Amino acid sequence: MSTSTLSRPRPETLRKPTSRTRSNLSGWGFAAPFLVFFLVFLVWPIVYGFYMSLTGKSLTGANDSLIGFANYAEALADADMWRSLGNTLYFTVISTVPLVLVALVMAALLNIGLPAQWLWRLSYFAPYLLASTVVSLFFTWMYNPQLGLINEFLTGIGLPRVAWLNDPNVAMWAIVIATLWWTVGFNFLLYLAAMQNIPAQHYEAASLDGAGAWRQFFSITLPQLTPTTVMIVLLQILASLKIFDQVYQMTAGGPGGSTRPVVQYIFETGFTGYRLGYSAAISYIFFGLIVVISIMQFVITRRRSA
Repeated sequence: MSTSTLSRPRPETLRKPTSRTRSNLSGWGFAAPFLVFFLVFLVWPIVYGFYMSLTGKSLTGANDSLIGFANYAEALADADMWRSLGNTLYFTVISTVPLVLVALVMAALLNIGLPAQWLWRLSYFAPYLLASTVVSLFFTWMYNPQLGLINEFLTGIGLPRVAWLNDPNVAMWAIVIATLWWTVGFNFLLYLAAMQNIPAQHYEAASLDGAGAWRQFFSITLPQLTPTTVMIVLLQILASLKIFDQVYQMTAGGPGGSTRPVVQYIFETGFTGYRLGYSAAISYIFFGLIVVISIMQFVITRRRSA
């Protein structure tokens, strides 16, 4: 056999790179629409937003030049920014706890086998499907000092009327109640699905050992729900930090700025005060806070599971 015959590549060897290349091109072709949207609507806004925060950009078109970190320095010394950020954190704390606990109780009650379960599931989850405008208008009328149903009930049992949306000490709690009624259904469904996935053998074995319903709940149900609880708490914290709609529609941040969240302050700074660069800087400070909270919760969760 000649040397040329030995060194000649086989036909299938020549075709393999071509076939692999076509496969790669096909994969990139299928991924291209997503990548385009990802770059245009996520990556580019993040990059351009950070660039904007380093400028004095305004809606009036004046002073678009780079000013470095002057906006960040001003934001860190802005008392209104810190107050709105405090309002946001306060709302997050006082809303996350009931949104988790109430959802857990609702799911537990339904999981024990109440009749007409489809009706309970529908009634619990239906408010979550409503638009924020509908919920805000509904509770604005419910909280009306003179005509509201809640104050009518209070006066009917001998209690004084409450200025729900006009009292700085009560307004945030009124928004929490509205948010609880509106969004607890989502957490309820997550908990209910997790409870129904717990093997029945666990409860049967506990019953044979003499464990009652409460003992089974605290020794079997709650430990099995730990991953779901961690996920719900994380989602709820992130959602509460981004609160804007119901506050803006129910109180517009009042009374006296007592309910104004940081997202509303960013909106007002950029589109009412026309300071886009400064509002972008506040946005990235807020974004950094969310990242720090997420990392802390991730670390705590990993330590507990280790």
